[in-house]
Amino acid sequence: MGGLEIKKIGMLGIGSMGGAMTMLFAEAGYDVYFFDPSPANMDQLEKACRDINLLDTKVYRTGSYDELCSKLDDTKVFVFSTPHGGPADKCVESLEPHLNKGDIIIDCGNEHWQNTERRQRDLDPKGIHYVGCGVSGGYQSARAGPSMSPGGTAEALENVMPFLRSVAAKDAQGRPCTNPVGPGGSGHYVKMVHNGIEQGMMSVIAEVWLLLTQGLGVGDDEVSNIFKSWNDNGPLRDTFLVAIGVGIERAKYEDGERVVSQIRDKVVQDVDEEEGTGIWTCEEAVARHVPAASILSAHLFRCASADLARRTKNRKSAGSSKITPQKLNASSQEEFVEALHSATYFCFLACFAQGLDLIRQRDKDKDWKLDYRKIMQLWRGGCIIRADHITDLLDKMYARADHDPDDLLGNEEIETELSGSFQATKKVVLKAIEADLFVPSISQTLEYYKYETSTHLPTQFMEAQLDYFGMHMFERKDDPMRGVEKGEHHYEWKPAKGKLDE
Repeated sequence: MGGLEIKKIGMLGIGSMGGAMTMLFAEAGYDVYFFDPSPANMDQLEKACRDINLLDTKVYRTGSYDELCSKLDDTKVFVFSTPHGGPADKCVESLEPHLNKGDIIIDCGNEHWQNTERRQRDLDPKGIHYVGCGVSGGYQSARAGPSMSPGGTAEALENVMPFLRSVAAKDAQGRPCTNPVGPGGSGHYVKMVHNGIEQGMMSVIAEVWLLLTQGLGVGDDEVSNIFKSWNDNGPLRDTFLVAIGVGIERAKYEDGERVVSQIRDKVVQDVDEEEGTGIWTCEEAVARHVPAASILSAHLFRCASADLARRTKNRKSAGSSKITPQKLNASSQEEFVEALHSATYFCFLACFAQGLDLIRQRDKDKDWKLDYRKIMQLWRGGCIIRADHITDLLDKMYARADHDPDDLLGNEEIETELSGSFQATKKVVLKAIEADLFVPSISQTLEYYKYETSTHLPTQFMEAQLDYFGMHMFERKDDPMRGVEKGEHHYEWKPAKGKLDE
């Protein structure tokens, strides 16, 4: 196997993710030279490395871009872990005077894929390789080994893959959770959609948590045990977001108070633009005409949650019409918990289907020629959306020669699983709505499945309205079956008339 023999790494951006990766790389045998414009970040990493005897043995602090570059090998290799947009541009600009043909930048930040391709267009003519590499798993995985999704030229990927394989997470069989994704910004694109799937799944499990705790009145220890049983066996086995629910429910302060009970119900990560991948996934879904209802609903729910002051004001304005969630009317707690289990799986699988349909649309537009079984390997360990049963199911589908890559719901493996969990999910939604409990992502996933598998939608009335006022044309039911092509019929519902037509 080819690749560049990398011994030294220049690390730029050492916040929680970059600092953790610095120590990971050093433990894997690389000499890491780091620089960050923030003295506080530099001091924090220096202390952390000193505490485990890495400082000045494998990890070295530098005081400038110039000094960092002077410490590296003739073929310089840099890893970015910087905020998206301007900060990464600043790093490239500051490095450019020191860059030579063959040098490599591996951008491990959550960068917009189009920014990645812009920098590749700028640097490729100079022979400088820019690899957009999505990194997943949070700061814990950045320290122990993350999922890594690199995209760039074939030459650049060949050079960096031995290094990435040496530091990436390993799955249960010991295989690295990294693969060359494809050209251009495909690596960052796949990571972006990973984060969109993640948002959908996070909302679903949070809604399930509410139904268990507030709806059924189940105690924290019992909820923890339920999540553990789901993670141990069945269709949610080895699912990261279920697994961490066990620890979240059990965590207590020293005084015995549950940590989760004291956390305010607001997610600001998207609204304050600290993180852009969820926003970009939603924008892409709308722009590429992919009905990613679970993902979009989850994102909007997060946005609504962010401004608690606004919600408080709105609640006061509601007066006697205030919504007050009630206990669930469930005749059997055990049966309803099992329905929740099925509904969670239904929604998680739908999130994957929506995200992969979105990747496929952009893949076709850009002619990336992605290998989806290799993408499945990225998600088998070290990442937030790890869900072993679902990944196995999807891998089996992609391995089938006659699978439909453009519409995952059109494949029997997916349809069988979703149809089998539909009634349980419907039961959960109906009971939750009756009790005024919050299920935006679960309910939208149910609706998504209904309209994606139906041939009698009320959009026929919508099409009539569009033709009425806009002459947008329509298809008749006796026309030949077609795809998204525009219809050829118009009905003059009401002739357009002006004064002279009277």
